[in-house]
Amino acid sequence: MGTTLSILVLAFPSTSMGNNLENLAKSLAKLRGEVETLQTQLDMEKEKHSSRMAALNSQLADLSVEERRQKLSIEKLHNSIEKLTESTKKAEQSGDSLRPVLLTILGDYKKYIQAGFPFKKEDRLKAVSDLENNLNNQLIDPNKAINQAWALIEDEIRLSKENGIYQQTIELNGENLLVDIAKLGTVFLFFQTRDSRSGMARRSQEGAWRFEVADNSADIDRIKVLFDSLKKQIRQGYFEIPNPLRK
Repeated sequence: MGTTLSILVLAFPSTSMGNNLENLAKSLAKLRGEVETLQTQLDMEKEKHSSRMAALNSQLADLSVEERRQKLSIEKLHNSIEKLTESTKKAEQSGDSLRPVLLTILGDYKKYIQAGFPFKKEDRLKAVSDLENNLNNQLIDPNKAINQAWALIEDEIRLSKENGIYQQTIELNGENLLVDIAKLGTVFLFFQTRDSRSGMARRSQEGAWRFEVADNSADIDRIKVLFDSLKKQIRQGYFEIPNPLRK
């Protein structure tokens, strides 16, 4: 009887230890699975981060190219102002000799507008054409025309530095529509239509601009946030916007 009791008492701890080892093994297996899951998630996040950084670097390169293009355009406008200044000094007393020089500069200015940023092109071209017509028909003194041309070019330079909301007519899918425009300098142009469509102006590889409707909800939301911010007079700061420089 005493021997039997002794064996039973020794058997209890052995069973308990086996259960503990089994539970420990299960816990270790569970932890190993969790670690492997976390490692997989970490690897995926690293891959996403790398892809995002590559995309951001690509967008930064696009912006650098566009910035250089805009700087070149502004430099050309500054050169036009310098030419106007030189022409004025050389021909202050001779309107006849000043007129052809000014008409040449206005012709170059119109080509710049026609091939450039699609913001209120018709209005900007009309201002130049009106001045041209007045000069050709001798309705304005060339010296006064110089001052008006100078003001137009300065307006163009100021345009490259201003952000805001405007209205203009655009061609969208073959239809002319009056839309709200969010302009960021002379690089980005976004729009919202009266029927709640959103989109942006894109430049093709050949340099031509066209207006396109945004085709995903994320871009539509970003454009909406931009419009809301500009309407609240928030014209500087961090904005996440669609990239019209890439298709």
